[in-house]
Amino acid sequence: MKTKITLFSAIFFLIFNMNYAQKKGESQSIISGKVNISKYHSRADLNKMPKGELLDLYIERIEVIVNILPNIAFATKPGVTMSSLGIPETKDNKRALEENIEASGTYFDSTIEFQKSILPYSDTTDLISAILFYEETLKSLHTYNDFKKD
Repeated sequence: MKTKITLFSAIFFLIFNMNYAQKKGESQSIISGKVNISKYHSRADLNKMPKGELLDLYIERIEVIVNILPNIAFATKPGVTMSSLGIPETKDNKRALEENIEASGTYFDSTIEFQKSILPYSDTTDLISAILFYEETLKSLHTYNDFKKD
């Protein structure tokens, strides 16, 4: 009976380790996190919204911008990996990407913490202007490829 348990345990750990090794080897996307917004708005739409909703829209747009803009030289959409760009997936390159993703997350978290405590004091008109500006910035990502030379 001990032999069966030992054999079963060995097979289980072997399968588990093979599965873990495969997942570890997968390429990580350069752009991760939220990368799009649910809707673009007009000034008239935004003027009708209460300030709480405007704050949520503002924060949502910041999240998308923080996830995309620093990486537009590589990609503007998720799913692009170092290997798909021809970047060698060395230990150093992988670590650099992981550190970048972690730093972006830390930056976003601290920015949102600040925004949630200070942003409610902002003028509603300025908040609406900022949302419209961020939306125009995000719309311009759809034309990013127009700036690339053939």
